[in-house]
Amino acid sequence: MTTIRRIMHADDVQSYLGSFTRRDWQDADADDGPVRFAVVGLGWWTRDEAIPAINDSTFCDVSVVVSGSAEKADSVAETHDTVDRAITYEEFHDGAAAAAYDAVYVCTPNARHLSFVDSAAAHGKAVLCEKPMEASVERSEAIVDACADADVTAMIAYRMHTEPVVRRARELVDAGAIGDPVHVHGNMSQGIIDWGSDQWRLDPEMAGYGASVTDLGIYPMNTTRFILDRDPIAVQSMMHSDHEYFSDVPDEVAAFTVEFAGGVYATCTASQNAALSSHLEIVGTEGSLRIEPAFHLESGLEITVGGTTIEVDCEQVDQMEEEFDYFADRVLTGRDPVATPEHGLVDVRTIAAIHEAAERGETVDVPAP
Repeated sequence: MTTIRRIMHADDVQSYLGSFTRRDWQDADADDGPVRFAVVGLGWWTRDEAIPAINDSTFCDVSVVVSGSAEKADSVAETHDTVDRAITYEEFHDGAAAAAYDAVYVCTPNARHLSFVDSAAAHGKAVLCEKPMEASVERSEAIVDACADADVTAMIAYRMHTEPVVRRARELVDAGAIGDPVHVHGNMSQGIIDWGSDQWRLDPEMAGYGASVTDLGIYPMNTTRFILDRDPIAVQSMMHSDHEYFSDVPDEVAAFTVEFAGGVYATCTASQNAALSSHLEIVGTEGSLRIEPAFHLESGLEITVGGTTIEVDCEQVDQMEEEFDYFADRVLTGRDPVATPEHGLVDVRTIAAIHEAAERGETVDVPAP
């Protein structure tokens, strides 16, 4: 994190924001790349967001596509000039095309992450794994062990960590622009009822503990962790599922409070059956900071200090492109990312605690890292 002087006045905040460097994390040179990616799992997110971001990035190319269907892999490969090989999941596990890629992006249903991370690490490849990192605490711990044993660069794909608005917010909070953090309000919601009856997010065997907290609530929770640079200590929670579409999961709607180190409380809401909405507000002793929209691929920033509200004119970036370039920068320079598997494990333990708290109606401690 960049060290800046303690800010307490609105004019100082405005001056700082005007001098913010967007890619403050970058050390690699474009000539150092590219990092060649094998992308595993060719659902709509990979096809529509990840692959275009990789191919538009500074440091990355897609060289291998991997799917459970050979026909699907071939079809995707035909639309991208950089792709050298199209292989099946079985071929990936067996090491096919291993010489054609340097890193692996895993974007399958949660409960399938471990097997692909395990194989990627065994092949000596860097790993970028979508969040949440797995469907259970035990399987997440196995990912940590696999990456550590193979000594590969590994990161959980928290794209908000490289969103310039979030990075500005982190430095402003660290600089004391809003005083000492007191509490946080966060929300992420969307409607998925029209996504079809075979939606894997509604299958506990694939998604994990639930639907809304695991898939959406992780955004305000983890972004709060990143901005405050603090870890969860304990949680309280309420949730319910009334609509028949959510009959197999407990959290059509969820509200939970996370206690962070230093006595800061974050109250978060998440729902897969609500209007598209997202925000994160951090309230301090001297002011407040609000990110809205927050988590749906674009972000805006507003900060209030001493009665003056500043709406920051934020340059919109491709969050996925920033994430892939950040990860590639770490691979090329040999530095660890912030979102290591150990970092991701804390979130999965917190998600498990949130569901336990809802079941028990009690405060549940989050195991220490």
